[in-house]
Amino acid sequence: MKIGFIGLGQMGSAIAANLLAAGHELSVWNRSPEKAQPLVDTGARLAASPADAAQGEVVMTLLADDAALEAVVYGANGILGSPALHVSHSTISIALAERLTADQSDGFVSAPVFGRPAAAQGAKLFVAAAGDGKALDLCEPLFAAIGQRTFRIGDHPPAANLVKLSGNFMIMAAVEAMAEAMTLAEKGGVPPAVLLEVLTGTLFDAPVYHSYGAILLEQKFRPAGFAAPLGLKDMGLADAAATTFKVPMPILGIVRDHLRAVIAQEGDDIDWAATALAVRRAAGLG
Repeated sequence: MKIGFIGLGQMGSAIAANLLAAGHELSVWNRSPEKAQPLVDTGARLAASPADAAQGEVVMTLLADDAALEAVVYGANGILGSPALHVSHSTISIALAERLTADQSDGFVSAPVFGRPAAAQGAKLFVAAAGDGKALDLCEPLFAAIGQRTFRIGDHPPAANLVKLSGNFMIMAAVEAMAEAMTLAEKGGVPPAVLLEVLTGTLFDAPVYHSYGAILLEQKFRPAGFAAPLGLKDMGLADAAATTFKVPMPILGIVRDHLRAVIAQEGDDIDWAATALAVRRAAGLG
């Protein structure tokens, strides 16, 4: 399939590489073109603009925030009006997802993904996709090349973004709960590694507890698999959705404040799981 890919950060570069490895004809574009060079070296074409990348059957975007995606879609030489079906993997606001759905009535799929960079590299992402059924059928082989399972959320693209925001909130809530429990255990004389072994070996045998539990145990917060400022952005988007739908989310306020604290103390290059440091410091641990 002739496809374009726009946005070559850690996740985007890994996804694009898997699409190329699956035999698709790939055009790539990134605001910083040097990030495209490894893909060009392995067979991708460097597009001259977002619109140039969107001349095939599908163009996929994976960008940091609403502003970056708006620039690629609506800006000079943007993809709006291009022949390719737009598939957005970005974690964006419900409001922008609604706007993109309205403005790309000839075809738009929202398909945010769950998984950290290692999962992206190994084509083990989970894809939450929503859009027209025929469009989702067209995308099925692409999703299969980048992930281990695709969930069809429905025919209204913003529904997939709501699922993604809800999921990211739950990841942060799980990190907060583990950080508090591990801090309590440590201060009471139980090694956190023992606690984690018991929890993941009994009632909490789920990927999020295994993967993030290991990160918390090792305090391996750099290099960031998912930077804390992006996590803070996502919690802001979840809060905006909660306001729109009139849903109280008190835990959201806690994790958002802990993200703010760790960014202030550690800088922007820290992983979002480092909210555990805010819990530890509040308990008098280094």
